[in-house]
Amino acid sequence: MAVLVGQQAPPILSNAVVNGEIVSGFSLDQYLGKKNVVFFFYPKDFTYVCPTELHAFNEKLAEFEKRETAVVACSTDTAESHAAYLRVPKAQGGIEGIQYPIVADSNKTIATNYDVINGDYEYTEDGHLTSTSEMVAYRGLFLIDKQGVVQHQLVNNLPLGRNVDEALRMVDALRHHEEKGEVCPANWSEGKDAMEGSTAGVASYLASH
Repeated sequence: MAVLVGQQAPPILSNAVVNGEIVSGFSLDQYLGKKNVVFFFYPKDFTYVCPTELHAFNEKLAEFEKRETAVVACSTDTAESHAAYLRVPKAQGGIEGIQYPIVADSNKTIATNYDVINGDYEYTEDGHLTSTSEMVAYRGLFLIDKQGVVQHQLVNNLPLGRNVDEALRMVDALRHHEEKGEVCPANWSEGKDAMEGSTAGVASYLASH
């Protein structure tokens, strides 16, 4: 599993569903210099755990927006599948009402570049991709700052849904560090003491707690 933290986020250029409409040429570059991005992968449309995550992020969308952070989802389905999924009411297992973009990665290149592709596959000596199982994305999440650098990543196996409040906490930690120059200790949350970004600062914090 590649560690992308500290590196420029791999570029994407793909179809996506934005405000209920299929658009081409969707890129995260539109947020550079303007917003952080929580970019998360989910395995498949029309499944069980995935809609719970998609709705959970949507329920906290205003909180992310207050923090100048965009939320963008992605799976290896087509944009047409995403659009159909968005037409199914929540009570029937669909994701009607989701307001953030959902990127289509039907050729698996985005999930591969972010190293979250799941499946039994390999490349032959001739460079051909072969697979003996379905290839879908793990539940990967990447916090990308306004300069396009990955600051946090988390990858869960398929059965394990994520905690949206933890994603918000990481956004808060990044913002706090950028604004105050302090570093955030274990279990830090907004309003708690942080530490000066130096050995002396750490020692002072530990001595007072």
